[in-house]
Amino acid sequence: MNLYEHTIIARQDASPSEIKQLIEKYSKIIEKNDGEIVKTENWGLLNLSYLIKKNKKGSYVHFKIKGNGNVINELERNEAIDKKLLRYLTVKVKKFDLVSNYFGKKEDIEKQESNKNWCPKDKVETKRVSKVILLN
Repeated sequence: MNLYEHTIIARQDASPSEIKQLIEKYSKIIEKNDGEIVKTENWGLLNLSYLIKKNKKGSYVHFKIKGNGNVINELERNEAIDKKLLRYLTVKVKKFDLVSNYFGKKEDIEKQESNKNWCPKDKVETKRVSKVILLN
């Protein structure tokens, strides 16, 4: 089985319920064609680099998929027809990065970083400087 990262951009006027319906629709297509969704991330409403079909923003949804080429062919065939989508992109990868959250809230990212850098006081070595000499 191949590993794919697949991102879709929905129109800016799509409501959260419509985004949820899109996620369910494409998840069913993937599972129907013997694919497996490893992770789904809703990146939210982001600015586009340039206007696409008169839209300045788009709702991004990212899928991490295990499957063969038939899954991707069927998925992209359905997405090309869908009027709610602005763009889609599929990239074949060697392995998934399931840890990083690139589009999370700043507070969540700071909590993750603080948890990574945390260590107990017993393990920390400290050195004190007893004298400071200033030279002119």
